[in-house]
Amino acid sequence: MKTDSIPGWLRTFARHQPLYLMTASGVAAIFWAITGSAPSLGKTLIYSFALGNLAALSLGNIPSPRAIRSCGGQAVFRSLVLVVMTPAIVAIATVLVFFATEAPPRGDFWPYLVAGWKFPAVATLIFGGGYVIYRVGRDRLEKQNLELQQTITIDRAARTSEAAELQQAREIQQNLLPKKVPQIPGFEISGAWEPAKVVGGDYYDVIRLSDAKMALCIADVSGKGISAALLMANVQAAVRAFATESATPSEVCSRLNSVLCTNTATDKFVTLFYGVLDAKTGILRFTNAGHLQPVIVNDEGSVARLVNEGALLGIFPDWQYEVSTVQLVSGDLMVLFTDGITEAEAESGEEFGEDRLIASMAKLRHGGPQEVQAQLLAQVRAFSNRGLADDATLIVVSANSFVTEPVQKTLEHKQFSYSGVHND
Repeated sequence: MKTDSIPGWLRTFARHQPLYLMTASGVAAIFWAITGSAPSLGKTLIYSFALGNLAALSLGNIPSPRAIRSCGGQAVFRSLVLVVMTPAIVAIATVLVFFATEAPPRGDFWPYLVAGWKFPAVATLIFGGGYVIYRVGRDRLEKQNLELQQTITIDRAARTSEAAELQQAREIQQNLLPKKVPQIPGFEISGAWEPAKVVGGDYYDVIRLSDAKMALCIADVSGKGISAALLMANVQAAVRAFATESATPSEVCSRLNSVLCTNTATDKFVTLFYGVLDAKTGILRFTNAGHLQPVIVNDEGSVARLVNEGALLGIFPDWQYEVSTVQLVSGDLMVLFTDGITEAEAESGEEFGEDRLIASMAKLRHGGPQEVQAQLLAQVRAFSNRGLADDATLIVVSANSFVTEPVQKTLEHKQFSYSGVHND
């Protein structure tokens, strides 16, 4: 017979009977040890059945008043109930024992009760005391479980709401990034943003200033999560407001720095690279506000970094930013990136590093920007197979051809910098 087909109350009833029998047997043994006499086995069986079940039935079906429950007095209340109910329980159990074992009318019930009340009374108090301890403990545990379940339910609802809000924040943040990267003649441009969490502090933008000029911007806000995402949104709005065809990169960075120094907490800062690319000449005018130096690999595999030593934004209100220039020629591949790329860690703790990035760029230099971007991100993910610890953002620019001749430019491979890069 399967236990699932047995009602729950019957399984509980059957489970309790051995406990009642053990308790009654223990009380009988104590009486025998003290007085030299004890109820017979048959009487002990009847007493265990009657006393245990009557005590549990009486104590289990008398609810504690709300006032007593609120002050935690259930144990005292049930103990008082036990004392009051004990005479009635003893009387009922003795009646059962008397008529089952004494073969009336040979005996008289009342003398029998007077002579033998001690055993059932002691047994009832032991049964009842154990039940009170069990019931109070169970009630306390059920209350704690209920409170825990309520806490879990509330926490789950809060987490669900928070997750929904974070997802909305992510969608809003994605909408702040270019939905479609604009292009200009002679160049192919691609961008990618991959936050380490639902939202992040990295930002990139490609802004068309005119038919021949494009602004390239990449930034990294200190911190992670919602606070970084909010600051990132402010930076994006400010860049869009300040980025005009007539504004130089140094002017844009100075204005951003002034806004951030005025409106941002002292422990928050932003690194930013902002450049204006002229499609007619291939010249990129740029200012670097504490950001990682972009890397250029030419058609032959030579490598250069764009050097411009500006202070990060939001810390030094009086900093004077400068503009540097470089000319891109056909075959050049330029990558702007955040530290989520170079500082991605393997399980050993080793970082991906700029050397791996440059080596990958050299191998991929003949591919299109979207292919280069996808391959670089795939390599970073594979290297850091435990997941990105920081936001990873890229802008990839590939130079194809120009109408005008390039200005004189040479590469110094050991220093990894263009000698043709100069400050205005």
